[in-house]
Amino acid sequence: MTGRKEKSRRGQRRHIALKDGDAIARMKRAGQVVALVLDRLAQSARPGVTTGELDRLAEAVIRSFGAIPTFYGLYDYPANICASVNDEVVHGIPGDRILQEGDIVSFDVGATAEDMIADAAATVPVGAISQDARRLLRVTRQALHKGIEQARAGNRVADISGAIQKHAESHGYGVVRKLVGHGVGYAMHEPPHVPNFVDGKTADSPELVPGMTLAIEPMINQGTWQITQDDDGWTYRTRDGSLSAHFEHTIAITEEGCDILTLRTAAGRAGVVAESRPETLAQRARVGGQL
Repeated sequence: MTGRKEKSRRGQRRHIALKDGDAIARMKRAGQVVALVLDRLAQSARPGVTTGELDRLAEAVIRSFGAIPTFYGLYDYPANICASVNDEVVHGIPGDRILQEGDIVSFDVGATAEDMIADAAATVPVGAISQDARRLLRVTRQALHKGIEQARAGNRVADISGAIQKHAESHGYGVVRKLVGHGVGYAMHEPPHVPNFVDGKTADSPELVPGMTLAIEPMINQGTWQITQDDDGWTYRTRDGSLSAHFEHTIAITEEGCDILTLRTAAGRAGVVAESRPETLAQRARVGGQL
């Protein structure tokens, strides 16, 4: 779940909570639950399915692993995941909306396991989508990985931000400025902010050091970077009605580079066991797991 861009003190370094190996391992277990949920949601986002059904599926899968849906009740948020369709950028509240052929839907998922939080997002197609929409998804996913490539000790948060912005804008897309990535782990939103654009002098940006855990999450619009908020107080959408895509991973800075904590690992690794894939939402919701 994204944070809002607000003014912060120079560098922010002294406010950043570094995590030890045990805390990062627990975050990775939470991250594997998040990764599995995103996989299930991508498989289930079909024409005729409501976003409310997908929210219930996500909750059932998260709880089947003994984890907790982090978003529910956070700042009074009323659902377990965010499901943002087409021009909705982030924080779409699941409900009665029926997905249609050609839609794109951004799922944002957070899970708490052993008191640690992981957060990730992905935008997926609903049936066959246009070439323009497919290109937006591809470029936004690439922008995320361009940012992750810069997530190593000795660099600064601004190096992540600049890599994302450069890649997105080189393809003619708008980079959302009002909402940003963030630190994560003990709480959903921790310092530092992780913008998807360069804001001010690079020297003022926090230096990356081992033990930092960040949610990196480009939000890229097909048109203008400007966004508006709906009357529900949550849903953000593009001001011009253009499509928007959102991809996110939780990462940990290490001595060697970074570890992507929400990247799905092989069966049995990081404490999460791969499972068969039932055909219906109801069947999927009944499948349990173990950490």
